[in-house]
Amino acid sequence: MIGRAAESSPPLIGEWPLPPSVTLGSSVRATGIEREIRARLAFTIRKCLSVEAQSVVLRMSEAETDEFKAAAAQIAKTLDGIEALPVLPREAEDILAISPRERHKWLKDGRLQSIGTRTVKLRGRAKVVTFHVFDPRHIEDVLDRDLPALWRENDAQAATDNRRRAAGRAALTRAGNGVGKAADARHASEGSQRLKLEGWDAFEKEGLLR
Repeated sequence: MIGRAAESSPPLIGEWPLPPSVTLGSSVRATGIEREIRARLAFTIRKCLSVEAQSVVLRMSEAETDEFKAAAAQIAKTLDGIEALPVLPREAEDILAISPRERHKWLKDGRLQSIGTRTVKLRGRAKVVTFHVFDPRHIEDVLDRDLPALWRENDAQAATDNRRRAAGRAALTRAGNGVGKAADARHASEGSQRLKLEGWDAFEKEGLLR
């Protein structure tokens, strides 16, 4: 009977809001925040935490009251200032709806501004990966101003201009090659004529035409 009563007792539930200013409307960033919070909890409690409908939820049994209080305090501490948590590359791509290629290009030319790098070790491997992270307020500003659409237009125009310039250079090269070939042919013709005239003079000196 005691076992049944324990099973039927309501669980302990803690809930903390996770507003759009934190997730920036991205489920990928919400998952990243969930991982960040779990990493600061005891291993046995991590499975009790989840992110649901813009809320962080902790569910534990009534028998774990002390553990629940400690976990709740840690979650509240972690969420304090969570808005400043750096945005990871995949999160930036999801928030801005951009491709990895665009992220690399715009990071390289300075349009996306990195605030530093993070190095992580892949699970079960000796290899480590280093990547750039971003200020969430910068990513939010890029999103609000719809800069990716503007950058794509600029890149498309630049590509068109580059193709036009390349075509112009190719045309000039072809024209130059044609002029060079014509000059070579002219010089060869003049040389041939000089040879013929020199031969004629020698022939005339012999008096064979007299």
